Amino acid sequence: MTFLDQISRYDYRDVQRAINSKTLRDVDRALACERLRPDDLMALLSPAAEERIEAMAQKAHRITVQRFGRTILLYAPLYLSNECSNGCRYCGFNAGNQVPRRTLDLDEIEREALVLHDKGFRHILLVTGEQPRAVDNEALAAAVRRIRPLFSSIAIEVYPMETDGYRQMVDAGVDGLTIYQETYDRKLYAEMHPFGKKSDYDWRLLTPERGAAAGLRRIGVGALLGLGEFRTEGFFVGLHALHLSRHFWRSHVSVSFPRIRPADGGFAPLSPVSDTRFVQLICALRLLLPDAGLVLSTRESALLRDHLIPLGITQMSAGSCTAPGGYATKDESGRQFAIDDDRTPAEVSRVIRSKGYEAVWKDWDEAFLEKAG
Repeated sequence: MTFLDQISRYDYRDVQRAINSKTLRDVDRALACERLRPDDLMALLSPAAEERIEAMAQKAHRITVQRFGRTILLYAPLYLSNECSNGCRYCGFNAGNQVPRRTLDLDEIEREALVLHDKGFRHILLVTGEQPRAVDNEALAAAVRRIRPLFSSIAIEVYPMETDGYRQMVDAGVDGLTIYQETYDRKLYAEMHPFGKKSDYDWRLLTPERGAAAGLRRIGVGALLGLGEFRTEGFFVGLHALHLSRHFWRSHVSVSFPRIRPADGGFAPLSPVSDTRFVQLICALRLLLPDAGLVLSTRESALLRDHLIPLGITQMSAGSCTAPGGYATKDESGRQFAIDDDRTPAEVSRVIRSKGYEAVWKDWDEAFLEKAG
């Protein structure tokens, strides 16, 4: 059974009503569970659960320390191109936006990679707009092979591929995939994606499964917070992550929590998510997914990121630039969105240590696979 089969059993509005109907008694019952069911997740995402956020945070902290210790993996995005054929209304890369477009060549990609390597990063995320004519599979594989000696782990956040395309990425040295559904509300999804390949809801929804089937070691999912109603989106993100972890147990599943940030086009969030509700969402998904990585980006403020370290987060980006070539040139024109936490990686690392945690720059090496073989 695919996740498309599973999600087809749910009506988005019915789920929203069910979440809002949960009582404090339902919340307390969920908090007492060792393993949560979907109905328990609804309770923890409900308005009633706002009275129990402190208890949720304490349990999320305990679970995370048990499973992951006191470590935070640091990574950085590396943008290869901002060319895009999609019309996503919320994105700075929207094909209709009049922004400077740029696609890096191999030498420029290597220069960007060397800047990140010199800052200590060994885990990176390669990002492109969704325009395969600008960066097709062959070009992406060539970029991975060029910079592979610099990093222990390379993930991608690019256009969705067929399973064979992801196998090609694995052969080149990619071990992770990040792909956001953006919103699980079909009607809203159609409104937010008026044209381009990304307008195909089903194709995008099944992308993580194609990546996992191709042998990618890590699969990351999430919803863009500020589009759909956050409680309902959180439920479907959790359901999606559960499905992947159960059906593709060889892949480690992670969840990201991107909130809409200012970008070219001036899109304003349709359903803003407060910091308190953001914390509720993170804690609820940690309780549902005790072994999942929870990822926090520089979209969030330094102050909030610092306070979220003990509440279930296991991975953080640092010193990010969302424009192609921006690390080497310091030119951020044509960026995807504005970051909020602009501290250097070294500064973020020091704060992590001050909280009693260890900033980890490398937790994986391909040699592990060679030993296992």
